Amino acid sequence: MNKIYILLGANLGAPIVQIGRAFDLLQDRIGEIVESSAIYTSEGWGVKDQPLFYNQVLIIETPLEKQECLTICQEIELELGRVRLVKWGARLIDIDIIYFNDEVYESKNLIIPHPLLQLRNFVLVPLCEVADGYIHPVLHVSNKELLSRSTDELIVKKYN
Repeated sequence: MNKIYILLGANLGAPIVQIGRAFDLLQDRIGEIVESSAIYTSEGWGVKDQPLFYNQVLIIETPLEKQECLTICQEIELELGRVRLVKWGARLIDIDIIYFNDEVYESKNLIIPHPLLQLRNFVLVPLCEVADGYIHPVLHVSNKELLSRSTDELIVKKYN
């Protein structure tokens, strides 16, 4: 069984509803969600003038391989109305693969671990809630250490 770490994000429409729908669809199509963080809010990263983002990290046990998981994640994004217009811009839903087991992998459409995760508090804060001791397979330090070293100034707050 594989373990996949996924970040959900949304800031348009009804973000909490969208994240909930993505959660259910991922559980139906990829595998059992064994851990989930709280939902957190933060300002946009990279593009400031947009609504608050809502993010959640899931850990899913799956029999599927990483490329199959990516295809399903992209299908769910489309099903939930995702349109890719502006890099780092507002979106109805975003589903990113952060880690897959402890693998290092690169193809034309997928890089694992996610290449920017160590730069983004909106990823690191919920990730540390569910996997603070996980060791980044390239940087060889824990998620907790990555967060303590982060220079990202965005404030990430737990949503109710």
